[in-house]
Amino acid sequence: MCDESSATQATYPQIKIVSIRMMKPETTEKLLNLVVKVPGVRRILLRGQNIPKTVPYGPARGIENKTNFKTGVSVAGTDVDIRLMVGDVILELEEPSVADRIKETCDEFFTNFGFYIQKGTFIKPSPSMVDYAKYGPNVEPELVGMLDPKRKDRMVLLGRHSERSGLANACENNMLEG
Repeated sequence: MCDESSATQATYPQIKIVSIRMMKPETTEKLLNLVVKVPGVRRILLRGQNIPKTVPYGPARGIENKTNFKTGVSVAGTDVDIRLMVGDVILELEEPSVADRIKETCDEFFTNFGFYIQKGTFIKPSPSMVDYAKYGPNVEPELVGMLDPKRKDRMVLLGRHSERSGLANACENNMLEG
């Protein structure tokens, strides 16, 4: 049996920016601030190596992880706690032509190390069991496919269409998950 809402749901093109090196939060902040300025980016998902708040193993287990990495970044004027070394930046786009503008932005940004862009489906377009378990049958369409079942707090939503503010001009309808 086919669910009507998922059958009529539009699918958007997706691309993945893969950095040859893991990016520090400072580098990620600079890249994201360039990406959110490109019109036509709907959602952003970050993937990479976690920087834990506490030491997870060894003799210092449970003690606060004192790291020199910045964990709080500012994206389009919104403070975000990403706590990871980013390797992949997944973007959902309004239309395929936006990918060319993203490539131009990345060509200008990645001067010290390489990157490549993949096209495909990286964020699930319809609700999964994880979405249902976390938010029930009425999950918001913006959250579909972007949920981490272990995450206790909600993801950061930047400039949603329902909340028009000064931020919305800078990044339209981007979502960021760390």
